[in-house]
Amino acid sequence: MASSTLIAFQVNCSVQQSSSSPLSFHHLKSNLSTAFKQAPVRVDFPSAVKNLCVRALDAFVGSAFEFVDQPLLPSQRNFAPVSELGEAVNVDDIEGTIPDDFPAGVYIRNGPNPLFGGLKSTKSVFGRSSHTWIEGEGMLHAVYIDKDSDGRWNVHYNNRHVETETYKLEKQRNRPSFLPAIEGDSPAILSAYLLNSLRFGTVNKLISNTNVFEHGGKLYSIAENHMPQEIDIFTLETLGNWNVDRDWKRPFTSHPKRAPGTGELVIMGVDAVKPFMELGIISADGKKLLHKADLKLDRCSLCHEIGVTQRYNVIMDFPLTIDINRLVRGGPLIRYNKKEYARIGVMPRYGDGNSMQWFDVKTSCTFHILNCFEDGDEVVLWACRALESIIPGPDFGLDKFQWFSKRLKPIRSCEKNVSVATEKDEERSFFSRAYEWRLNMKTGEAKERNLTGTKYSMDFPVINSNFAGLKNRYGYTQVVDSSASSTSGMPKYGGLAKLYLDQPRTGISSKANLIEDTIMLDYHEFGENIFCTGAAFVPKENGFEEDDGWIITFVHNESTDTSQVYLIDCKKFSDEPVAKITLPCRVPYGFHGTFVSQTKHIDPQA
Repeated sequence: MASSTLIAFQVNCSVQQSSSSPLSFHHLKSNLSTAFKQAPVRVDFPSAVKNLCVRALDAFVGSAFEFVDQPLLPSQRNFAPVSELGEAVNVDDIEGTIPDDFPAGVYIRNGPNPLFGGLKSTKSVFGRSSHTWIEGEGMLHAVYIDKDSDGRWNVHYNNRHVETETYKLEKQRNRPSFLPAIEGDSPAILSAYLLNSLRFGTVNKLISNTNVFEHGGKLYSIAENHMPQEIDIFTLETLGNWNVDRDWKRPFTSHPKRAPGTGELVIMGVDAVKPFMELGIISADGKKLLHKADLKLDRCSLCHEIGVTQRYNVIMDFPLTIDINRLVRGGPLIRYNKKEYARIGVMPRYGDGNSMQWFDVKTSCTFHILNCFEDGDEVVLWACRALESIIPGPDFGLDKFQWFSKRLKPIRSCEKNVSVATEKDEERSFFSRAYEWRLNMKTGEAKERNLTGTKYSMDFPVINSNFAGLKNRYGYTQVVDSSASSTSGMPKYGGLAKLYLDQPRTGISSKANLIEDTIMLDYHEFGENIFCTGAAFVPKENGFEEDDGWIITFVHNESTDTSQVYLIDCKKFSDEPVAKITLPCRVPYGFHGTFVSQTKHIDPQA
């Protein structure tokens, strides 16, 4: 798929019991960002007057708006939310063996877990509004893998919501309170902006449901509509917002990148008003913002991921945009327009908008980067590319299921010549392929090509993180089960692929209307009705080669309603998993995951 992740943007515009931990925790404090930048709406009334105003606005919302349930189809049942466990539980149902040289650590994945289920849409005197399919409060699912003093593996599992300010607010109210403010009739969305801002000081819920990452010995949860939340890796408790010592006060990419060599964290943040995109560099210890630059974009381009090489930062400015003026004119807030330009920017690490070198490329949609690196005069970008964006969805009022279903169909079912069908037809336009751009920094020329064919759609790429920003040989992706995805109208991943990026496939031909891969691939298929999310690469301790390690991923068997964690040896990629860990409860499909080795010394107290 083009991306399931992933982008739940904050539109800043002008209109239980936890398991105990031996550590004590320092709670970070941060205020919600101001929702209206050009015309702040907060007034310093006495508390009693403020409370009276909020109650009056709540009463108006209660009478004018009705939250409407959007039930899931049977084929979508594992997208439904689950309850919190409350504390970590022991897991002893393990098929196979966890390898002796597997590193002790924590595998943790993020994903949407709506607090109030399907109550995410409204109808009112202003019209109807709905949610995008990527929304929902973030929930972390963690698997702890450790050895006891006798060298025996112990496994525990826990889950917990990310407790952002807006999560705690609605949890306390025990009812949905934020009006949907992304998709719907223009008057309904504009009224939601105003009413959410007046009542809560922010336009959208802060969902923190997309990714988790480690930096400077701390773990963070993130979605693009806000800054990250620090998480206690032992209890999954939310400790507070991370604003880099109050120097970063805007949205924060879900995919920050560690610069090779220095360990600095390269970030960017997208907003709906100028500056549309800013880049930041955070010190290796996570304590200081070392650099901040306005990239001077002419539009709010929803760039989900940034790339880095040894010397450069790489930015994608593709035509998936937020436009408030378009919303005011009656159009959608978020839209992908394949008739608009697409370009890739390359800038020095500590550069700015003036030092950016832009390369015009074919219009397409790319959310996830596999890797970037320098090759002579060229900067090479590998990513997953589709012809249309899966976010936000159809124009409001169209049948969502039909719209998603036909775009998720497998290309191999196409009767036309596939090269024509994939470029011009809206059907199958979410089909995502590994892709290469070569950007010549001397001549300004951009070359681009597909790396994979039309047998499988793939996304959510991962690599051995030791090679981020450097030339690498292997990549791994989740593989879309296009038939199951089309049937459910939601993306499902029925396997994994290993990409041999330095091994071209010889004897390429087009047979049976299929375009074959241009590089070598191995596949790991799960079997019927088994799907994965949150795949991550785990390097082998003392490994010598780039693919010395395992892919770890959550999987769910829809036939048995059983959730597991698979460990797959990357050297024997097509073989059965070396271990299957059966979990005590269902784990819904989600987005991105990571593995944090015990050697990272995560310390929430630091």
